[in-house]
Amino acid sequence: MAVKTITIDLNAYELLARHKRPGQSFSKVIKEHFGRRKTAAAFLRVLPSLTLQEETLKHIEAQVKGVRSGPKLE
Repeated sequence: MAVKTITIDLNAYELLARHKRPGQSFSKVIKEHFGRRKTAAAFLRVLPSLTLQEETLKHIEAQVKGVRSGPKLE
């Protein structure tokens, strides 16, 4: 596999390193975050496999109610 060497500042390195899991390469981190386009279709494909905890659903419901009861625009 061909490789390229790049230079990044320490802040960029730290941001990248935070996303890196043990045993994962920096190339893999970059590909995961920038290699795939995140589309609505991709989200809809994965949606059925997602689960939310009851507490999370309660927080979402509270946020929606807060938005609905907010100030009315005239």
